[in-house]
Amino acid sequence: MKKKWMLLFLMLSAAALTIQSHAFAADPLPSIDISVGGGDGQNGTSALSILLLLTVLSVAPAILVLMTSFTRIVIVLGFVRTSLGTNQTPPNQVLIGLAMFLTFFVMTPTLSQVNEAALQPYLKGEMTQTQALEAAAVPMKKFMFNQTREKDLLLFMNYTKTEKPKSYEDIPITVLVPAYAISELKTAFQMGFMIFIPFLIIDMVVASTLMAMGMMMLPPVMISLPFKILLFVLVDGWYLVVKSLLLSFNT
Repeated sequence: MKKKWMLLFLMLSAAALTIQSHAFAADPLPSIDISVGGGDGQNGTSALSILLLLTVLSVAPAILVLMTSFTRIVIVLGFVRTSLGTNQTPPNQVLIGLAMFLTFFVMTPTLSQVNEAALQPYLKGEMTQTQALEAAAVPMKKFMFNQTREKDLLLFMNYTKTEKPKSYEDIPITVLVPAYAISELKTAFQMGFMIFIPFLIIDMVVASTLMAMGMMMLPPVMISLPFKILLFVLVDGWYLVVKSLLLSFNT
């Protein structure tokens, strides 16, 4: 049940990318009337469906983090801020907002495939709910499989004693999601390490210079911070970081 509602949420996300502004003027939103008590049981079923939908929306952040590119992007951006040593600049809201929009940008082709292969046929009555969910899972599995290391995937497959699949479509999503998550963590930390190196060199040079000048009471961070910011601005750091993130998902 959780898997079905998770995939249903992904289908709804894909549909949101294809909604045009004139659709609202042509087809006004229908009114919703919720009543509790007396009926033939249909109201109870609708109420249960609404409850399940609210549950899916409550776990939407977990779906966003574990099944999209959000994890890698937000961790790398966090490493950039930490390596600069600027504490809360940029603030968390800015980093998370940038990470979310970059996630939508990276995931647009995948969500468009979900929309075309599953959501639209389901809305037209050409597919049942089960068929639509299975069709929606295929593009998501393809995206995650392309970013998942074989070692990480084998870890969970061996633990669950899953037979070797013929293709990524046969991999259970309960196996693919955690394997994809730890692969994303490793990739993000590798990129973060490469970002740290030039700023670490600046800290070492400043600390050695202050030590040689006998200024041991002066915090090296106070002196190195302007130089790190200057270096980051001169090389157009944000452009390079975002470019590297985007290119990392093309592999």
